[in-house]
Amino acid sequence: MSAVVSPGNLHPMASRPSAAKKPPAKKAAAPAKAPARKAAAKKAPARKAPARRAPVRKAPPKPAPSPTGGLYRLVRAVWLGMAHAVGAVFRGIGQGARNLDPAHRKDGIALLLFAVALIVAAGTWADLSGPVGDLVEILVTGSFGRLDLLVPILFAVIAVRFIRHPEQPEANGRIVIGLSALVVGVLGQVHIACGSPARDDGMRAIRDAGGLIGWAAATPLTYTMSEVLAVPLLVLLTVFGLLVVTATPVNHIPRRLRALGIRLGVLHDYAADLDDVEGYDEQWRDEPPARPRSRRGGPQTYDPDAAEDEALTRRRRPRRAAQSEPREMDAIDVASAANAALDGAVQHGMPPSPVVADLTQGVSVGDREETTPVPVPSAAPSSKPVPGRKNTDSGVLDLTKAPPEVPREMPARAEQLQLAGDITYSLPSLDLLTRGGPGKARSAANDAIVDSLRTVFSEFKVDAAVTGFTRGPTVTRYEVQLGPAVKVERITALAKNIAYAVASPDVRIISPIPGKSAVGIEIPNTDREMVNLGDVLRLAQSAEDDDPMLVAFGKDVEGGYVMHSLAKMPHMLVAGATGSGKSSCINCLITSIMMRATPEDVRMILVDPKRVELTAYEGIPHLITPIITNPKRAAEALQWVVREMDLRYDDLAAYGFRHIDDFNRAVREGKVTPPPGSERELQPYPYLLVIVDELADLMMVAPRDVEDAIVRITQLARAAGIHLVLATQRPSVDVVTGLIKANVPSRLAFATSSLADSRVILDQPGAEKLIGKGDGLFLPMGASKPTRMQGAFVTEEEVAVVVQHCKDQMAPVFRDDVTVGTKQKKEIDEDIGDDLDLLCQAAELVVSTQFGSTSMLQRKLRVGFAKAGRLMDLMESRNIVGPSEGSKARDVLVKPDELDGVLAVIRGESDG
Repeated sequence: MSAVVSPGNLHPMASRPSAAKKPPAKKAAAPAKAPARKAAAKKAPARKAPARRAPVRKAPPKPAPSPTGGLYRLVRAVWLGMAHAVGAVFRGIGQGARNLDPAHRKDGIALLLFAVALIVAAGTWADLSGPVGDLVEILVTGSFGRLDLLVPILFAVIAVRFIRHPEQPEANGRIVIGLSALVVGVLGQVHIACGSPARDDGMRAIRDAGGLIGWAAATPLTYTMSEVLAVPLLVLLTVFGLLVVTATPVNHIPRRLRALGIRLGVLHDYAADLDDVEGYDEQWRDEPPARPRSRRGGPQTYDPDAAEDEALTRRRRPRRAAQSEPREMDAIDVASAANAALDGAVQHGMPPSPVVADLTQGVSVGDREETTPVPVPSAAPSSKPVPGRKNTDSGVLDLTKAPPEVPREMPARAEQLQLAGDITYSLPSLDLLTRGGPGKARSAANDAIVDSLRTVFSEFKVDAAVTGFTRGPTVTRYEVQLGPAVKVERITALAKNIAYAVASPDVRIISPIPGKSAVGIEIPNTDREMVNLGDVLRLAQSAEDDDPMLVAFGKDVEGGYVMHSLAKMPHMLVAGATGSGKSSCINCLITSIMMRATPEDVRMILVDPKRVELTAYEGIPHLITPIITNPKRAAEALQWVVREMDLRYDDLAAYGFRHIDDFNRAVREGKVTPPPGSERELQPYPYLLVIVDELADLMMVAPRDVEDAIVRITQLARAAGIHLVLATQRPSVDVVTGLIKANVPSRLAFATSSLADSRVILDQPGAEKLIGKGDGLFLPMGASKPTRMQGAFVTEEEVAVVVQHCKDQMAPVFRDDVTVGTKQKKEIDEDIGDDLDLLCQAAELVVSTQFGSTSMLQRKLRVGFAKAGRLMDLMESRNIVGPSEGSKARDVLVKPDELDGVLAVIRGESDG
């Protein structure tokens, strides 16, 4: 085997003669013969071959083993063996240092500290004689004084910590600083307590006090300042050292003291059994009784309830058998416990935290295991145990089924407010609204769906895992985390397969979940839960939010209650099919206003073309006009709102304010006064809320007037404190026009019958997959994606009680100019004269065809232009047709079924 050897690889002694002699020989032979050069080049490796073995040096002869080195190795081996043995004993006591790398163990140092502690204990506790005893007395007793008896204990404690927690070297510096401050502070106080002996008193006196350390700490302080200040400073130094050693911040002192009281048995620990709770409700823990099976010969009938119970029973049997064995909590357990903790926090008046699904990170899921500790969301610590709930210092974990009657701990809100005219108005108490029980955090049906999802992923060979779920009242959102190099489209393409696996057609996939690197799969719950309006309003009260326009909407998928201020929306469109929960949402909005706002804060205009939806609110003091049921009167009310908006803007412009809140604040503080000579008395403007229960009826009667008024209000009325809530069960493009959608930014979509309706409401799909009965998508102003939620529900009995309370407090004060026509009527001759029959024919023709045109009357009635124009003016004066709009046909204001009444009015048979 040949190899080219570079000069750098040759031995120095072998390369020098070659480098001195070979170059001149090559230069002399080069001009003579070229073949000689080739021959020399071929033979070069042969000459340098012996030089390759030059770097290999012979190992120096091993020195003869000395007896001193062998003795050292023997002593070292024995010492380390004893150290490891002692360390293993202490590690077996606790769990802090299992399965550690031997390189991290500090058993040798710990054993040395034990030896020092033993020697110091013998010198201080037993008066050890000899040089060692004298050295201990000089060093330990001379330094620590009277507290030399505690020095062995201190060394032993440090040694035990090295053995049990060698994996925490970063805490050594903290402990050294804390112990130093603790020792200096204590010894300084001991030195002052013993009379502060000086060096003139002798070393014996210093040893009988705080030793040299105490003398060095106390003498400068007592010399520069009296003992009155020196002692508090040393006490503070002692406390600082104690806090540093125990790693206790000042704000955690009460929590640590409570934990110490629980450990000492002074206080009771309510969280003793939380570690072994599996997180199921009681209804899933108890097996249902076995159902009798039908005989083979008899008729076979399918019972869905029996099939579900039997399937769940078969699934629970292995879990019941292994119930006695402890089981580590996985991501699903943590998610369910966190969800229950949030719901429990809300029940006690604390706002929920938005980190439910984040708690599923760092725990074992399937084959993936990590050791990151999982926190529990904090909630308000409760001093009294609540039946059916388990209270801890860090939160309220709602892992058990609540009793039927939950004790009411929330204070009743009966705030007395002074209104104008010395009227005292009391807001309704939240006790008038029923309190709902805690929601479920997990059920066996959720586990079955998790297994089904994992089966689908494994069958289609998709590297994805279910890392947790958040259970809402209507749907549960399962979080799926993708493996590396897996496209999100792999999950969305399995939508139909997932729906088939979980036996539910209403599966909605969110890719990704906003704010998370995970794909969400929303699947309806087989056991839906009710969301009570009172629970949402109690959360608003506990948050001390006094916004009178804050209304309750419901509860989202993550367990948080959804509330929003109508003043910030500033207008909202509520739409959905019949039975989807639209009317319940309107009831919750109106009830929220009555519960939180006085008539001076918010006034309302209710438009109810159906005549039966909002009759329960008739006579409440918040109304500015009786409930409007006539669509034509509703159009006039919207025109009045436009005029009211213009008047408010006139005041804002005159006094230099940009928002009605600033104007009201200035009026209340007396900073705004009317101009001299004016008899007007300035008063704060209330918020004006207009709720239209059915927009489609208004758009059918007077589409142009209604659309113009709505567009103008929604464009300008935000700063004037006027807000609109438009509801409809027919979200089509002729009802919710493009101008209305462009100026109503907040949307709430309930279940729709088609994809086109969902696009009309939300400008995106999704509402067609909702399951109805309050299940909705909420898209407030500024949000990019809608939030799925379950709408709140308030019963008719609760509404009646709240309405009666408001009626007892104050009577309504209506305004007479709300439903008065907004346009000036023409001064025309109303004396029909001999044209009565012709006018009746014209009215019948216009109403039956729903087309008001002067040229049509000319053709059909065979009259001239002047006569046709006069007939049209007569019909306008009797509200049969609208005003002239140039060349366009006039709006017909009367429906065909109202024709008989119109003809009776024309003939004088009825006053209309």
